[in-house]
Order: sequence, then structure tokens, then C-alpha cells
Amino acid sequence: MKSRLEVRVDARCAMRVETARRLQRLATGTDSSLQPSDAIGALFVAIAAAATLAGLWLSAAAGTAGWVAGQALLAVALLQWFILLHEAGHLTLFRTRALNLAAGHLAGALALIPFAPWRHVHGLHHVWAGWQDKDPTTASLAPRPRGRIEIMLADVAWRTWLPLFSLAYRLGNYWNLPRLHRLLASARQRRTVTLNAAALLAVYAGVAWAVELEALLRLFGVATVASLALQDPLILSQHTHIPQRLSLGRRVAPLTPQAQAAHTRSLRFPGWFAHWVLINFNAHELHHRCAGVPGYRLANVGSVQLNEVHWWTWLRAAKRLRGSVFVFQSRGQTGFPL
Repeated sequence: MKSRLEVRVDARCAMRVETARRLQRLATGTDSSLQPSDAIGALFVAIAAAATLAGLWLSAAAGTAGWVAGQALLAVALLQWFILLHEAGHLTLFRTRALNLAAGHLAGALALIPFAPWRHVHGLHHVWAGWQDKDPTTASLAPRPRGRIEIMLADVAWRTWLPLFSLAYRLGNYWNLPRLHRLLASARQRRTVTLNAAALLAVYAGVAWAVELEALLRLFGVATVASLALQDPLILSQHTHIPQRLSLGRRVAPLTPQAQAAHTRSLRFPGWFAHWVLINFNAHELHHRCAGVPGYRLANVGSVQLNEVHWWTWLRAAKRLRGSVFVFQSRGQTGFPL
């Protein structure tokens, strides 16, 4: 008779074998439980759209209580649009490519990120994740001398929940056209990101012209700031304060998806919240290992996340660190255990 330890080991081995088989079936297009679905994608877009409309209706209604409830609901909806942008960028929100592109542009407009730059930069992120100075989304955090103002801003923003990091993430990665042009080798890609950014700015200008500024701020102002504040720790949890490799200008090879997971952190939320609100965006190790699997299918992969930590445990501990220490250093330097 096998011991309990042997039974547990056999179970883990069986789970790994089944996971490998599932990923193989995904690669050959034979596992429908891991593939995108137009119906499920439409459901999640409908949920975000309904939450957005309900939040706007409550915010426009008379009464302070309705406005507060509306702004809270709209803040969550805007967070969902950011996550839908992420899914559509991977072409995993829908099975149909055209639906992914349409949803991506809509989600990008509401998430304040143009879709074409998002797709190119996020694609490079999945190539270079783990190499801090090669990954365009983490290169600004690589070790270098930092001035007092930069350190002070990071400390104040992290302590007060001012969404400086989400703003810098957007402006530095997706709206910085000179940097985008340096990152992209193709003239067609450079032209596409420029036109997309210009078109989105034109949309924002049109909305601002059609709607009075006071009404626009009442409907979107607090909700947008609150949503960005929620996104700060969620985005920073994924790769920040984790030991990363440095190329230091050397020619290096991208890490495999499996190797990238070691440089990634996942947060554990209640199952219903992770699935219906975050679309498993919090399961970031699984996402890097299985980037072709839709977020709403990741639970079917059935793989262990070694760097997963309960969201509240992580947030309380991370908020005890100074912002400059948390953002610009790693746990190898500070001994931060999570």
C-alpha cells in the first residue's frame, strides 16, 4: 500500500501529465475547453457594457448616494475594460479575429490605451518578460541612479493611492510615439500606432466638445481616478519586486513561457471575483505559461502557481514598503517574502 506522501506525489505527477496533454491539445486545436468562444466573449463584453451604462445612469441621477454608487460601479467597469483590452490583444476574448479587434478598440478607448500600441508593446512584453531591461513595460524600473523627485513621487503615490503608476504605464508605454517608433522595426507598424493614437485622441476631443466639461467630470472623473488606483497594485503585483534578469546590453535569448513564470507573481482572489470581475487576470503565472488560453478558460489548465499569494496578504505587506523601494528594488535586495 502506498504512503500518503506517495499518493500525493502520484497525484501531482498525474496533474502535470494531464496539463501537458491539455496544452498539446490546445496547440493542435483539439481541446475546446481551452479555446476562445464567441459566446463567452460576448457575455463578458455585455457584463462590462451593462456595468458601464448602469454606472453612468446612477452617476447622472439626482442624489449623492446614487452618484457615489454609480462612480463605484463605473470604476469596476473601467477596470474590466482594461482586462478585456488585454484579452482582445491576445485574440483570446473571441474566437473570431474581427470581434477581437472591434472589442479591443472599444476597450482601449475606455481604458485610455490605444489598441494598436497595446498589441505591439504587450507582444514584446511576452517575448522579453523576465529580462527587466529588455521588456518595454519594465525597462523604466531597471536599476539606475534616481533623483530625489522621482523617489519622492513613487513614495507619495504608493502611500496615498494616487494612480501615478497606472498613468506612467499608459503614457510611457502606449502614448509615447517616439519610443514606440524606436521599438517597432516596421514602418507599417509605426504608421499604425500613430494613426490609432491620433484617432483615439480625436474621439476624446469629440466627446469633450459634445459634452460639457462639468458633466464629463461628474460622470467619469472620480470613477476614472478610482479605477486607475485599483489598477496600480494589480498591475504592479505581476512583475514588480521580483528578481529579474538584466541583459546590460548583451545579446540574450528570450525566456521560454515556463521560465517566465518564475519572474511573475499571481494573486489569489475568491473564485467568483477572479472569474467574473478579473477574468483571471490575477493568475499571471498561468497566463505567461499559456498565453494562448483565454483568461476565462485558465481554470481548466489545472496547474499550480508557485508564486501565488492571497491578495490581501500581499497588499498589506507591499503597502508597508516605501513606494520607491517596492517599485525600484526586488525581494532579493529587501528580503520581502512575498
